[in-house]
Amino acid sequence: MKQVILAAHFPGVNNQTVWSDPEAGSQIDFSSFVHLARAAERGRFDFFFLADGQRLREQRGRIHDLDVVGRPDSLTVLAGLAAVTDHLGLAGTINATFNEPYELARKLATLDHLSGGRAGWNVVTSSDAFTGENFRRGGYLDYSERYERAAEFVRTVRELWDSWKAEDLVADPATGFFASANAGEFAHHGTFFDIEGRFNVPRAPQGHPLTIQAGDSDGGREFAAAHADAIFSRHSTLEDGKAFYRDVKARVVANGRSPDALKVLPGVTFALGDTDAEAQENADHVRRQQVSPQTAILLLEQVWNRDLSSYDPEGPLPEIDPLVSEEESISRGRTRLTRDPLETAARWRALAEEKRLGIRDLIIEVTGRQSFIGSPGTVAEQINAFVQEDAADGFILVPHLVPAGLDGFVDRVVPLLQERGVLRAEYGTSTLRGHLGLEGGA
Repeated sequence: MKQVILAAHFPGVNNQTVWSDPEAGSQIDFSSFVHLARAAERGRFDFFFLADGQRLREQRGRIHDLDVVGRPDSLTVLAGLAAVTDHLGLAGTINATFNEPYELARKLATLDHLSGGRAGWNVVTSSDAFTGENFRRGGYLDYSERYERAAEFVRTVRELWDSWKAEDLVADPATGFFASANAGEFAHHGTFFDIEGRFNVPRAPQGHPLTIQAGDSDGGREFAAAHADAIFSRHSTLEDGKAFYRDVKARVVANGRSPDALKVLPGVTFALGDTDAEAQENADHVRRQQVSPQTAILLLEQVWNRDLSSYDPEGPLPEIDPLVSEEESISRGRTRLTRDPLETAARWRALAEEKRLGIRDLIIEVTGRQSFIGSPGTVAEQINAFVQEDAADGFILVPHLVPAGLDGFVDRVVPLLQERGVLRAEYGTSTLRGHLGLEGGA
């Protein structure tokens, strides 16, 4: 049977985070990151995953409620976690639009050395001028160019990593400690980057730290098929997962790679209970915490592109139509919920009328991510079914609580996956690429 890949997403500033729960802790103290990472390692997870953002998101000119805790730098946190974990992979989101290849290649190679070969990079792009204001270049890339730059960015970073060979460092008591004459030399002359010199970090333990792509667009799928080791996606049903899996794996083959060279890892939530019925009750409670009355209005505003603060969250949808504007948005720094607000509004109105839903209940209905809900046995079976039926290679779990949200899964579901023989009982490899069975792993 296929082995289930598991990663732990630190929820932080995501919509799934319930900061108001009495059991919730700090979203920025280092102890919170340590708690979640150690829980994941205790569960023999493959890696720990951090999101990132280059600017605080805003709505109606105010900082989004989850962003008030700040958005600390991913690589700095992961470097700290390298000292308190032994086997767990450490992957962070880093933007390819507002960084430079040399600087990023150096930081990731350093993290790979510090962690003994456990570094990973989630490549994201941005076509957002609002985010671009934070950077010296200013402005932004057109949508059509951002994946082109990202593709050249990844190629350039790998050229820098490959500028050192394993044999380039020599430590010989008789002749001394030295590097080969051309070690680290590079020259890249491309459309977006024109650089040459000498890379100053010797070859990393993995050679190439793991590369992850987050996205479900056609451009994102193509980018992942050509350049990534894993793709972070989302699917609502088993059949949708199978369709995505077939599509992405076919693209991988079309790019001259083995289908096993790219791992499909949807992001999912979970809710547990002693019985399936209790788990559903727990899931419903969590969803109502995640979509507070204020959050329901904020999410509705992102589609309507209007100030809807005067509307009752428990009342009906606005009778007015969304304000369609490509240039001006009430929400800044966030991915849009839809590219066709008029169509979305019509669909939501029909659903609200059919099910007699007010604004908050509708938002709960339409924004729910795929979740595994049930007793530990049910959830273990659901996860295994997705993997064995080729709807995924594994999952990136997004708990709703910081820092203890993963504990119940590790204590109650992981042992059942291990009993089925689809999750390791002990780590048998030392690098992140090795955990995932990828070329270059050990």
